[in-house]
Amino acid sequence: MSGRFTECQRELRASPKVWLITGVAGFIGSNLLEWLLDNRQVVIGIDNYATGSAENLADVRDAVGPGCWKNFTFIEGDIRDLQTCRDVVRGVDHVLHHAALDSTTGSIKDPLGCHDVNVKGFLNMMLASRDEGVSSFTYAASSACYGDYQDEAKREDRIGSPMCPSAVTKLVNELYADFFTRNYQFRPIGLRYFSVFGPRQSPREAERNVIPQWIRAMLSGGRVTIQGDGESSRDFCYVGNVIEANVLAALASERAKGSVYNVGVGTGTSFNELFDYLRFELSALTRDYSLSPKYTFYHAGDHHHAEYADISKAQKFLGYGPQFDLRSGLSAVASWFVHENSGI
Repeated sequence: MSGRFTECQRELRASPKVWLITGVAGFIGSNLLEWLLDNRQVVIGIDNYATGSAENLADVRDAVGPGCWKNFTFIEGDIRDLQTCRDVVRGVDHVLHHAALDSTTGSIKDPLGCHDVNVKGFLNMMLASRDEGVSSFTYAASSACYGDYQDEAKREDRIGSPMCPSAVTKLVNELYADFFTRNYQFRPIGLRYFSVFGPRQSPREAERNVIPQWIRAMLSGGRVTIQGDGESSRDFCYVGNVIEANVLAALASERAKGSVYNVGVGTGTSFNELFDYLRFELSALTRDYSLSPKYTFYHAGDHHHAEYADISKAQKFLGYGPQFDLRSGLSAVASWFVHENSGI
């Protein structure tokens, strides 16, 4: 755990704040909620259940217990409505904006719906937060902004052309955030997430959420499918690192605000390596998995190359130091899925 993150945790416990999480019933939103409640914060959450679930919130409630859960207020609502955004942001110190439709294939099928949520909803939340005078606004950006940029190491100042509508909307969000920084003295921080995984992640969307999908397959004795030859690599980042980055961004210095930062581990792992690591973790926890993977075609809008996050900017300005490497993250998520039995 980074020294700065430890300082932030101590500071928040000593002086609790009011937080708003949009998309609170989703994978990342519910993990942020659990950490904040565990650390004695007051949290307001909004979700319309388009992609999130009441089961995720129930899981957080069971994890934190009634003493912490009483500090949470849930509002079922839609960020596409500006007045709703104004209502939920009232009295909030820190906004963590994670409500979005970020499916690659879903956005290709319905680019207008994706734009409506990801751009209009994002703009609504920034306007409401600016007018309320919140202390910080942190939003989920995406490594998909790098698009067809070919260098393995992805740096914040070098991007390519987005390869699907959801990636386009995330880039538009960054442009709007930059405009607000330069014209309204409202300085959001964007976090470009790289292949995040962890508890409560849905196994849907095989091209993105490969880890929960593979875990389900392995636990049920099914076959794992790998796109291409398995040698494409990603920077697989455990959700605990995303929590760290969000807290650091919320409490960042003024010089760190108004910018975007990569959030990953800083190393690439091929899908073939990932398969071997995950098979090892699950075999240690439950039973041996001996089936070899099945190789298939790439999905539309997916990357076919190697990539990993250059995290030096986040290290320098936010004090980010990922507390979980891939192996420790896989160990944690495998234990969670085995314990929950993943509905199998």
